[in-house]
This record gives sequence, C-alpha cells and structure tokens, in this order.
Amino acid sequence: MTTPERDDWSPDLLPAGLAATAVTRLPGGVANSAWLVQLAGGGRVVVKGGPASPPGLFQVEAEGLATLREVGRLRTPEVIAVTDSSLVLEALEPELPADTDRFWEEAGRAVAGLHANTSPRFGWERDGWLGRLVQRNGWDTDGHRFFAEHRILRYLPEPGVRLALNAADRAALERLCVRLPLLVPPGPAVLTHGDLWRTNVIADPAGRPAFIDPAVCWMWAEAELSMTYCTGGVPRRFFDAYHEVHPPVDGWEERTGLLNLRELLCALAHFGPTGDYAEQVRAIVKRFG
Repeated sequence: MTTPERDDWSPDLLPAGLAATAVTRLPGGVANSAWLVQLAGGGRVVVKGGPASPPGLFQVEAEGLATLREVGRLRTPEVIAVTDSSLVLEALEPELPADTDRFWEEAGRAVAGLHANTSPRFGWERDGWLGRLVQRNGWDTDGHRFFAEHRILRYLPEPGVRLALNAADRAALERLCVRLPLLVPPGPAVLTHGDLWRTNVIADPAGRPAFIDPAVCWMWAEAELSMTYCTGGVPRRFFDAYHEVHPPVDGWEERTGLLNLRELLCALAHFGPTGDYAEQVRAIVKRFG
C-alpha cells in the first residue's frame, strides 16, 4: 500500500470488509485528521478519525449529516460507516466547478431552504461538537438566553479563553450578554448547519453544492449567516440568493461581528492567545457594549 502522507493513519480506521490501496492525507483537519482512501476493488472514500477522537463525536456528526439531508434537503456525503474512532464518507469534490457564480447562488438558495424549517425551541436533542469541544445544545424557548449561555458564556471557563482574555474582558462579555435583546432582533429558531464556513461547502460530482462537517442545532438564521460572512471566502452572490428567499432584517450586516463572537471564542478555546482572535473579541465588545 502506498501512503504519500501517513501521519496517524491506521488500517483499523476502516470497518471490517474494506481495505485501502492508497491513502492521502487531506488538508485542514483542525478537529480530526482526514484522508482520501482508495479502496481495494475500486472506489474512493474519505475517512475522518483517530484514536484521540472524543467518544460519540462521529455518531453525532453522522446524525447531523442525515438531518441536513432528510429534513433540510441539503446535499451531504453519504455515510458509509461509523465507528468509535472513525467516520467513513462518500468522497466528493473539494474543487468548485468553473461556474462559481451559479454554484454560490445555488448554495445560497439551498441554505435558505434549510432555514425554512423552524422549531418552537432553540437547541438540539443532545449536545454536539464544534471542533474538539462540546457544543452545548440544552433546549430553551428564549433565543437571546440560549445564545448568551450556550454560544458565548459557555466558552469563558475554557483554559484557552482564560489565557487570552483577562477578567475585565470576560466581565465585559457577560455585560454584553445582558444587552443582547436590545442588540439582536428576535427571530425564530431555524434548522442550521452550525459550522457554515467556506471550507465546509464543497461540490458533488455534478458540480452542485454539498455540505460537510455540521454542528447542527435550531438557532437564529442570522447567527448562521454571520459565521459564513465573517470567516470570508463566500461571495456576495450567496447572500443575495439567500435573501431572495428570506429577505434580510435591517442591520444584519452590522450585527455579523456580534453574532460571530461564538466562532471567535471557540477559536480562543481551541488555540489560546494566538493570532488576533482576542483583539477581535475586544473590538466587538467595545462596539456593541
């Protein structure tokens, strides 16, 4: 078997009955390693995993992919196998088709269709994962309280956050959470992908948008769009197509930084005081606080 980049690949990551003839380490993999695997007998799969993966992580991801596909009508990779240490998926196309304008318009409409599914409660039936940290999903009928407790305050005790933000910074975030009902218009809980940034939108063999690596929950649509907007790489055509289906609420672009606090705090929790995440958090708190 040829292995261009072995890293921590192990044949045990494949379920019984499948064997690899070639393995290539895929880029990215902040939370888990991933490989493109050529199978004996033909065909390719993507394998995510490793012995250090938290118990239950891949089962939750598989359930999230199924929900996006069956309820949200999004194209997601087929789940071939789930074990405690790996997730085996249909191999799709990381490269986008040549007609990217059409691709992103279709992606925007697809996410708008996902967000057409609503719930009387925010959260999910179980906690999930965002990266290698638990995503708290306890049910709540109040979106502002849910966002404050489970998407902002939830990260403040994490060691990486405490290293990057001092006591005054954390207290300022707590005060900001109290003001959320004044800063964010109330909205319904909609079905969200939960980790919708550029890297998690790829193509299927027909060149249509496909979505991977979810952190599914019922949440504000604006919170989802804010992550997509702030993390970059997604053109305006995506948002325009989305808003043709769901017209925007005034000021949505101005609120994107505020609602993207979850992603910034999650990055601090994972990586600590590296990069400019802490400065971005302080700037947002200063602007909205």
